[in-house]
This record gives sequence, structure tokens and C-alpha cells, in this order.
Amino acid sequence: MHWGDTMDIVFALDEAHPDADVQLLRFTDLHRWIVELADFDDDPEKSSEGVLEAIQMAWLAERD
Repeated sequence: MHWGDTMDIVFALDEAHPDADVQLLRFTDLHRWIVELADFDDDPEKSSEGVLEAIQMAWLAERD
């Protein structure tokens, strides 16, 4: 997975952290969780606040 694979990341995060309060999740924690995913294979430094926000919003939408 790479930073642009938003929905793949969302599905993997939801599986790894099913009880997470996504709405209150800090970007620092979200970033760490993403780079710790087994299938994540991108440069951790290539993320941005906009990328993390898009992933968080997609995760919230997926849970609704």
C-alpha cells in the first residue's frame, strides 16, 4: 500500500483498530498506525496533513 491507496488503508486500519475513536484520533497516531500496517510500503515522510485528513474522513465515512 502507498499513501494514495486511501480505501485499502482504511480497510486495513479498521481491521487492525476496530475499536478506535476515529473522529478523535490524532494525526500523529494515525500516521504511526498507517506506517505500521504490514502491507504499507511507502516513504513515511511522503504523508501530509491533507493525506491524513482524507484517510481519516474516508474511515469515518466507511464506519457510517
